[in-house]
Amino acid sequence: MFRVILYTQWKWSRLPVALLTVGAFLVPLLAVQGTGEARGTTAQAGQLLAYVGAMGTFFPLMAGLSGLLVGVSAWAADHRAGHVYALSLPVPRWQLALFRLGAGLVLLLGPVLAVWLGSQIAVTAVEIPLGLQGYPHLITLRFMLCTLVAYTCFFAISAGTSRTAAIILGGLLALIAAQILLDAVGLDLHLLGTLLEKLFFWPGPLEIYTGRWMLIDV
Repeated sequence: MFRVILYTQWKWSRLPVALLTVGAFLVPLLAVQGTGEARGTTAQAGQLLAYVGAMGTFFPLMAGLSGLLVGVSAWAADHRAGHVYALSLPVPRWQLALFRLGAGLVLLLGPVLAVWLGSQIAVTAVEIPLGLQGYPHLITLRFMLCTLVAYTCFFAISAGTSRTAAIILGGLLALIAAQILLDAVGLDLHLLGTLLEKLFFWPGPLEIYTGRWMLIDV
């Protein structure tokens, strides 16, 4: 049964997964593309670190996009067809959800492996100055964890009804509108800032997305 679910999910999301895999492969290469002709001198270390750090922001963006597209596509066809396919399967709902979750994890191996391969090529394509070294394995591990966090979040949201997703989206839009209104009347209440701080700073669940993403570092 899992092979059938994996095959159907691959058919539904093969184009996004293919594009994500290509994009994930290119991100590490772009992270070192503008470092110039490295000759391994100490003077180039600052320039290289500054560029790699700036381009490192594309790693969490790609991880979040991968989790979003694969997580949403896992249930998109069921929502369009009124869950007829899911109800016709001889398995309970919870087991189907686990199969879909596992199938999505298998599909996400493409972008993760692409980041690892691209990172390996990137750190060997540039002559790293003395005192610095490449971290292709660590940045791939962090990319994988970020992808898993995004995937499980969007998978859980998409697994519900369209009404549930609308309520969550409506709540976020209401929070943004409330913040705009508070700013307009001059009240010093930072609802969005507090929410983002709780989410993206320790011990928030999205803390792994923040910080420095350095393919090359000291």
